[in-house]
Amino acid sequence: MSDSANDRKRKLAPLVVGLGLVVALGAWMLPVHVRSVSPGLLRAAGRGTPTLAAFGQQLVESEKIGPAALVLSAARTVGDPGAGALAVSLDSLSARQPALTTWGGWDPYLDPIFNLRSTQGAAQSRPVVTFFLPEKARAALHGALDRSGSLGVQDILRLHDVPATGRFVPAARPGGQPLDALILLTAALYQSEHLSPSLQRELRGLAEDSAVKKQLGSLEPFFLDLLALGRRLDWAQLSELLRRTESTRTVGEYAHLARVAPDQLALFYSAALFTDSADGVASYLLAFGKSGADDLRLALVDGVGAVRLLLYRQVPVDHHAGPAIDATAELVLAHPRAMLGLKYLGYLIGLFLILRGLDGVTSAPPGLERAPAHRVIQAGVVALLLGSLVFVATEPYLLRAAPASEYRLELHLPVFLATPAAPPPFTPKLTMDTSTVITIAVFACLQIFVYTICLRKVREINAQDISPLLKLRLMENEENLFDSGLYLGMIGTAAALALQVLGVIQGNLLAAYCSSLFGIICVALVKIRHVRTYKRGLIIEVQATPVTVVTP
Repeated sequence: MSDSANDRKRKLAPLVVGLGLVVALGAWMLPVHVRSVSPGLLRAAGRGTPTLAAFGQQLVESEKIGPAALVLSAARTVGDPGAGALAVSLDSLSARQPALTTWGGWDPYLDPIFNLRSTQGAAQSRPVVTFFLPEKARAALHGALDRSGSLGVQDILRLHDVPATGRFVPAARPGGQPLDALILLTAALYQSEHLSPSLQRELRGLAEDSAVKKQLGSLEPFFLDLLALGRRLDWAQLSELLRRTESTRTVGEYAHLARVAPDQLALFYSAALFTDSADGVASYLLAFGKSGADDLRLALVDGVGAVRLLLYRQVPVDHHAGPAIDATAELVLAHPRAMLGLKYLGYLIGLFLILRGLDGVTSAPPGLERAPAHRVIQAGVVALLLGSLVFVATEPYLLRAAPASEYRLELHLPVFLATPAAPPPFTPKLTMDTSTVITIAVFACLQIFVYTICLRKVREINAQDISPLLKLRLMENEENLFDSGLYLGMIGTAAALALQVLGVIQGNLLAAYCSSLFGIICVALVKIRHVRTYKRGLIIEVQATPVTVVTP
């Protein structure tokens, strides 16, 4: 390559490096991730969609006092600006319909049986189970449900005569009032069509099976879960929840959440009604626990679109995500896979341009120049390796396992063993902390810097107007510089081990050993590929120079 071409390349190098930095920074600011979502993307998904307070107003307009009360509590929890107006509307409706407050709203099926508007008592919500336990109420329900033409209702009522139960006393025996009330509650929900179609079909199949086998069987856990919810929710609240619940498993999950996090029940309940997906909310909370509840609260602030995005992706929120280009959020929502590919393509292109620009500044000396295609391939390979490190460093949930959920379901069965149980097999940990990944990337960048300095020193010696023999002596004098990559690698290893002992980074020996490994690779490249080749050329040039013999 001519001197003019080299000069032009050096002048353009800062521009190429700057362009690479701009491209890489733009890719980093795209709000798209593999196993998480950014707060900016949640805001974009919720923009223009109904808020929690607006949904509560819809419930008030439908005269659903009980569900609206829980939504109001959730709106106050998340700091919804419309919570005050919702409270005024709800108080106005409760003042006009004080009798319906105890049931949570009017119901066309229960009204002829209990005459809801004439109910006496304090104007406050009451758990639905308390209405179904008195003998008079159960007798009235039996009379109404016995005349039902629904086969599903009749199958559920036949459970009253099932003799074999577990934790419940059989409904037909003395002390069986709780089970009888739960059977009637289930039948009333079925008759009034307050169950989702899939939940109706499942309950009918379980009821038929229990009636044939003369034992409660799989329905007993459902009744226990229904009891847990019925002791916390009024009729309208329970009806609205089960209308959005697809299976008895989800009923059990919500009952479990009500037991382990009773102070968060209004938030979980409102999210289920808000998104018409009790199953999605329960799955998310059981997967991510308290951190998932915080992420759900954040999405509820932004609107129903944000909550639906979070439940659809079933991933945590990356609260440490950097600034985002809000203008690209709509494209990310519409084409998430394409934008994810564009993001990491931007990383590769940006890093490639940076490396090509640096290559222009640190071009090899004459005699050691590589072919242009070779330099492009090398820059591409290094950009791919660095891009992989950037990918891992910017995806905190890619290699790091999600913490165990505090809300997870656990089943403890007593097991008596004659001999001590063998310890579980050791499973190696395959995840890396983000700080460890960043440490490895720093060590790699330091070795690249050392590699560049060594190449500049070789070019500097080659450019001097001196004899080949003197150049060879100068190269031998720089041996310590050419070995500096190994020294730096050993220092990095010692520093990484010290930081791990001090608890600054996670205890992972991979970061420490990578420093020495990168140092070995750097020194091998410098001394074998460059220094040895250049020295060989100098030695041949020295031997080819004719020796002048001076005679006296």
